[in-house]
Amino acid sequence: MNQKSVVVGRWILWPVVITLVVALIRLVGELMGWSSFYFSRAGGGGAAPVGIVWLVPIFGIYFAWKLGSAGHGGNAGRTLGMAGLGLLTMIVGAVVLYLVASSNEVLSELIFPVVAILAIIVAGRGGSALFSLLLAYGLAVRVFMVIIYFLAFAMHWDSHYTAVSPDFPITSWFGRWVVLGVLPQLTFWVAFTVVFGSLFGGLILLVRRPRPAQPA
Repeated sequence: MNQKSVVVGRWILWPVVITLVVALIRLVGELMGWSSFYFSRAGGGGAAPVGIVWLVPIFGIYFAWKLGSAGHGGNAGRTLGMAGLGLLTMIVGAVVLYLVASSNEVLSELIFPVVAILAIIVAGRGGSALFSLLLAYGLAVRVFMVIIYFLAFAMHWDSHYTAVSPDFPITSWFGRWVVLGVLPQLTFWVAFTVVFGSLFGGLILLVRRPRPAQPA
């Protein structure tokens, strides 16, 4: 393991731990039938307040602040610009998919990961340390979520992880796990993390006074 990997691992450790704790609390809340407002079992999570998606902008700001303190903020304008283009890529991809494959849910689930990967590549063109941290953080968290999805589908848990439309054509739990769990988690949600984390973090880099660079 090289020095850069060690540094990234150290910086994302506690954000990853906090995120996984929140995910587990959310899972327990759903399985125990707690408040549907805070622990919604609706497909997609129902924008419930207890959820890891809300941590993305928080940790985007946190990473940016730490990078700025260490003098490794990079080009804030480029970070914001490429993150904005990454977001535009996702929006255009979603519109095209809606027009082309809206009647085929499985096809949409298979094609949109490609769009998400393109968005990650575009956002990564900003070349910032912030992107590297967010990418590592996003992948670490979403690998764990893939495991949760596996357990949810295999054990038929009543949660937002297994909520699908009645006419969804794939009926096997393993197939649903691959299409609805593995692909979105490792593509769309990673793209969401790096794009929105870079947008919020980039704003901090933009307004925060740069400091002299210190050893990584």
